[in-house]
Amino acid sequence: MAKEVVKKIKLQIPAGKATPAPPVGTVLGPAGINLQEFCTRFNDASKDKMGDIIPVEISIYDDRTFDFVLKTAPAAFLIKKTAKIKSGSKKGANEIVATITKEELRSIAENKLPDLNAYDIEAAMKIVEGTARNMGVAVKGVNDQELAAQAEAAHEAEIEEAKREAKLEALEEEMKQSSNAEVEVISEKSEKEEQNEEN
Repeated sequence: MAKEVVKKIKLQIPAGKATPAPPVGTVLGPAGINLQEFCTRFNDASKDKMGDIIPVEISIYDDRTFDFVLKTAPAAFLIKKTAKIKSGSKKGANEIVATITKEELRSIAENKLPDLNAYDIEAAMKIVEGTARNMGVAVKGVNDQELAAQAEAAHEAEIEEAKREAKLEALEEEMKQSSNAEVEVISEKSEKEEQNEEN
């Protein structure tokens, strides 16, 4: 009789470095599986990918045994590793933080292909290129000029926005100053006195 899967858990763990301590222990402990056994099996299976973050899908059965499947490292992680950057752009495609070559893009796409919703390497490259674009990583000869122009336009728009903000602040300050200024009374005459003067 086939064992019944009672739970599926997805984790991302550095290759070859799983330990029963948190976060692994925190997530898998309540599932009741042998943590040391999982860590040993995961580390053995992933030791050839040291330095990568490996997504793993763990199936836990009703008798507390388990199986797991290693996935490929996230595209964003592979792009950062290839481009040698710690993080992507905070402004997305409006700021280029690094550039990778078309060959590097192909290599990442080949690595990711088994886990992507793509039938060929060209489609996989388009998916990875989209991820790279959103991180502010340009692909030399593919979209680097387009992204550079976009980043330049965004930078100019930012400068214009800053100028507008400064103008607005100056106007607000002016308004405050004028509303705080005391009204000086030059002359106060009654209607009768004004009429007498006119006559």
